[in-house]
Amino acid sequence: MDCSAMKSQILHRAVRYCVYVPSGYDEGAKQRPPHHYPVLYFLHGLGDNEQTLFNSGGWTVLDDLRKQGRMGDFLIVAPEGRRSFYVNSADGSERYSDFFMQEFMPRIEAKYRVRAGRAGRAISGISMGGYGALRFAFAHPELFSAVSAQSAALITETPQQLDAASGSGSPLPNVLGPVFGQPIDVAHWNANNPFLLAKKNVFGVRRLAIYFNCGQEDNYGFEKGAAVLDSELSKEHVKHEYRSYPGDHSITYFLSHFGEVMEFHSRAFGFRGSSSSRWSRKSPPQGSQRNTGWVM
Repeated sequence: MDCSAMKSQILHRAVRYCVYVPSGYDEGAKQRPPHHYPVLYFLHGLGDNEQTLFNSGGWTVLDDLRKQGRMGDFLIVAPEGRRSFYVNSADGSERYSDFFMQEFMPRIEAKYRVRAGRAGRAISGISMGGYGALRFAFAHPELFSAVSAQSAALITETPQQLDAASGSGSPLPNVLGPVFGQPIDVAHWNANNPFLLAKKNVFGVRRLAIYFNCGQEDNYGFEKGAAVLDSELSKEHVKHEYRSYPGDHSITYFLSHFGEVMEFHSRAFGFRGSSSSRWSRKSPPQGSQRNTGWVM
């Protein structure tokens, strides 16, 4: 794993990140032409950081998947997101989305041997990061071929309802306020709403491979948002895979289904397991839908 930091002119600070590099990455540089890899951007949850996935048990899951031949070779890039929800803040003081699109992805893909184009680029996340992953993919389906989310922070309440809850002791308004405004800026909220973006960009979203899951006893009620997204995507005839599992909003839940997420992305990248349990890559025809077609 390669951990470093990059100085951002947009955020006016250094942003840390970690990259999980396939074991054969260095050997791939000796090939002619050098081997290039797909890349999966992974967005962490609120209160976590760029190392949380790997330090909390994710590394073991990845290692086991590779040993069992259940995962292809691709880079996993986890940037530091703080409490940004991975969007530009309503007041313009934190332009995280601009940083990610204009600085972070270009620099990562220049530094590492990453396959060019959307076919070799995907995005994933948990909780706040799940919201961010869906928001990026639905807003820019021309840039990503696949998206996944676990227990995504999909909020079904309206901005007005959230503002009203601020006086009831709910912690959610205080979490959302620095990003979306206090009271919530409705136009800004809607512009970043994954539900609305999926409808607005439905033709592009239909080209995405989409997977998401959520615990049935999620501590924040995000299972309601996952069910709504499942329903909305179905209404728009968007192929996707949705899984509702027993469990809460915890690292135990995330890790128990993390392997499933990685196998989804392996398939979406075009890797297919062979009879010897080793992974080989099979590229779909250019322009084809890189979608598993699994519909719940």
